Amino acid sequence: MVYRSPRITVMVRAAEKAARSLKRDFGEVENLQVSKKGPADFVSTADLKAEKILKEELKKARPEFGFLTEEAGIEKGESTDERWIIDPLDGTTNFLHGLPHFAISIALEVRGEIVAALVYDPIKDEMYTAEKGKGAFLNDKRLRVSARVSLDSTIIATGTPYLGRGDRGPFLREINAVMAQTAGVRRWGAAALDLAYIAAGRYDAFWERDLSAWDVAAGQLLVKEAGGSVTEIDGRQFKLESKSILCANIDLHPKMVKLFKEAGKA
Repeated sequence: MVYRSPRITVMVRAAEKAARSLKRDFGEVENLQVSKKGPADFVSTADLKAEKILKEELKKARPEFGFLTEEAGIEKGESTDERWIIDPLDGTTNFLHGLPHFAISIALEVRGEIVAALVYDPIKDEMYTAEKGKGAFLNDKRLRVSARVSLDSTIIATGTPYLGRGDRGPFLREINAVMAQTAGVRRWGAAALDLAYIAAGRYDAFWERDLSAWDVAAGQLLVKEAGGSVTEIDGRQFKLESKSILCANIDLHPKMVKLFKEAGKA
């Protein structure tokens, strides 16, 4: 069995406890009380319960750490150097429609850098973890990004603009360029899992615009620790506040950057 550091152990235990609550609510998805946050953007009681559980469990182990969460925003802790970045239910729309593709995402940020990450798919019982400099894992299996080097054999993942979010113009130019040169495009509606799938070599590349820090904080470390490249779509350095993300192996990444730059000129 692969050794898990104390902080990864803390993250795993919190995720597993929150997952039990999510799975119970997923089984009764038609009865959930749902409130609208905005166009096509929902928050469920399941989401809020999972966030409460995660925060309680993480606070027990590291009471001095702060938080950045989707629902509550920034919560400062006694320590100004460390905070948890969590999304208790990435793929809320899937969840609310009874689609079994969603995840819990937890990242630990220390002095502005993500040093530990977890993405957990409770339906498939797939636990993705990574620590800076120590590799990425799916349960106890070491992960590596795909080895494909030719665009015509790749499967590319993305997220699409929808009602109230995103600019369809640039996206349509980008997806037209991708469809013309690759074996296929997938859109499954959970960015944290898209990034985990890049780390696992299931997808060959992923791009999306207008994501938030809690969507990508954990997943981008998984990709890096699995040997992949992570930048903005135009190739610039990726930061948590970046407005776009592009991930691929080191051979495909520059080809994807070039593809998108040329699409932007069309």
